[in-house]
Amino acid sequence: MSRAVPQDSIDRPAAQGLTRARARLVAGLAFDDYRHEWVLSSCSVLALAAVLIPLLVLFGLRYGIIANLLDPLVENPRYREISPVTSGHFTPQWFDTMRARGDVAFVVPRTRSLAATIKLRKPDSDVGRIVDVELIPSAAGDPVLGPELEAPEGFRTALLSWSLAERLGASAGDRVEGIVTRTRSGEVETVRLPLEVAGVAPPAAFARDGLFVSGALLVAVEDFLDGRAVPELGWDGSAPRPADRAFAGFRMYARTLDDVATLRAYFLDQNIDVRTSLADISLVQTLDRNLGIVYWIIAAMAVAGYCLSFATSVWANVDRKRREFSVLRLIGFRTRDIVWFPIVQAAFTAAAAWALACGAYFAVEALLNGLFASSIGGGEPVCRIRASHLALALVLTLVAATLAAAAGGYRVSKLEPSIGLR
Repeated sequence: MSRAVPQDSIDRPAAQGLTRARARLVAGLAFDDYRHEWVLSSCSVLALAAVLIPLLVLFGLRYGIIANLLDPLVENPRYREISPVTSGHFTPQWFDTMRARGDVAFVVPRTRSLAATIKLRKPDSDVGRIVDVELIPSAAGDPVLGPELEAPEGFRTALLSWSLAERLGASAGDRVEGIVTRTRSGEVETVRLPLEVAGVAPPAAFARDGLFVSGALLVAVEDFLDGRAVPELGWDGSAPRPADRAFAGFRMYARTLDDVATLRAYFLDQNIDVRTSLADISLVQTLDRNLGIVYWIIAAMAVAGYCLSFATSVWANVDRKRREFSVLRLIGFRTRDIVWFPIVQAAFTAAAAWALACGAYFAVEALLNGLFASSIGGGEPVCRIRASHLALALVLTLVAATLAAAAGGYRVSKLEPSIGLR
């Protein structure tokens, strides 16, 4: 400890704790001593880094594997879909209630399955192919369409599913024609519905041949097939259905994966049987929870062992420097000033070990991802970590090292100035 000690800095009183000047002085002296004994300091850094590196790699593997399983569930709205198994009786008031729930991201009415199919063709196509398609009700905020596509509105626009667009050879801006046929009073009646293709839905939106349409168009097709008139489209029939009609089903998406279980339980309480992807979600969440438990048990054992080892090392180091600490007491340093010496040096060790462990982790991460690149579908990394995880690791390392060094601080506080005299 060779740095000169300004007398005025020592004598300056502090009302509460260390003043800024005194804190700089203590930190400077601690760093000088830490640098002077660089061999012991380096050993402490390497010992802590040896604990941190495998923990970071294990966490990177755990996070990478779980992320590879969870990301498809989170990014694909299909896993948040909730659909009724059988037809029901869902009123407009019921839909208003569901839209007001915080765990529902999207819900629209759906008509009977038999009344939600039409034939579709592309009039100007050389193939002349006519395809049976399923009508899918859509509206603003439809999760499967994404931010790039706007939901169809009115009676003249629609979105094609990916497979349907391939079969018809249609794309955005093309014209298609829907054909709806019914039998009324023993006579076959057919209407044609010209539609403009507003876009093509992504492949994950709907796996079969489907046509995303507005709720109004879906209702119009059902009314026509039921023999009712649709004045908006000029289709004849019996009296139109009242506006407060009930619907046989719905399209619904939960806000998060966790909300799927909540909504499923709600529908079971209402005696409504629904189909969900809860089994897939539960499998990944259980795996995440179990791997998390194993990881934190290993981490706790490793950190506890290191803290015990580091605490005994700091205690022994304080005993070795009893004369130096006592001399500091004699020349004016207070007990609470001296207590900070082992704690500040522990923070130096923690920061240096964290930096060394991060460098080693990134090298191991690149090696592991390179080895498993061919066996992981989609090129997803098997080992990865976020900047926020590294920042949290730094904080936890500083806290653990500080707590371990507190034993040395306690030992310092018990040293008498007379030791320096003797």
